[in-house]
Amino acid sequence: MGKKPSPQRIEPPATEEAEAGGAEFAVRIIRSRRRLKTVSARLLNWHTLEVRAPAEMPEQELQELLPRMIERARQWRAKLRPLSSDEGLERRAQHLNRRYFGGALRWRSIRFVSNQRHRFGSCSPVQGTIRISDRLRTAPPFVLDYVLIHELAHLREPNHSPAFWELVYRYDKTERARGYLLALQMEEDLAEQEDDQGGHDAH
Repeated sequence: MGKKPSPQRIEPPATEEAEAGGAEFAVRIIRSRRRLKTVSARLLNWHTLEVRAPAEMPEQELQELLPRMIERARQWRAKLRPLSSDEGLERRAQHLNRRYFGGALRWRSIRFVSNQRHRFGSCSPVQGTIRISDRLRTAPPFVLDYVLIHELAHLREPNHSPAFWELVYRYDKTERARGYLLALQMEEDLAEQEDDQGGHDAH
């Protein structure tokens, strides 16, 4: 481990009003000495855009890029809006239940939660509850479908037995979705390491 860099002054993050509901659309800016040139952006959740920028990038240059990033995030969020609510999640689960399980599965509730930071979904077969990490509100639909199918399959097979995976692999995008989630988890782990080793977070 090298010497931890001294903190840099970070300007307050930009904020915008969301188009729907008047909810705050926050921009979380993280500067890192590991990042040399590129600026990246991703939606952390429904109302937060995370922007990662080089530590040495002039603040004015970064602020000029933000409106374009915010607009792209809004466009992406608009495409996902039908699936982003708990009601949309329930409708999608019912559709997948009919298509992949013959409509035979039953559950009490299914909804997004914000307390699953190290897994993407969970199922309690006895209680009949399914919880999906709200990080997936902004994931591609085929990824959310995979996680739903994965948790729905647990209603029938509570462990990860061969019978369980046989149910899951009825979904033809399983491998692609699992690759996406693995890359996402690796990216999040790397981001945490950056924060620990000198990334600075503006809330």
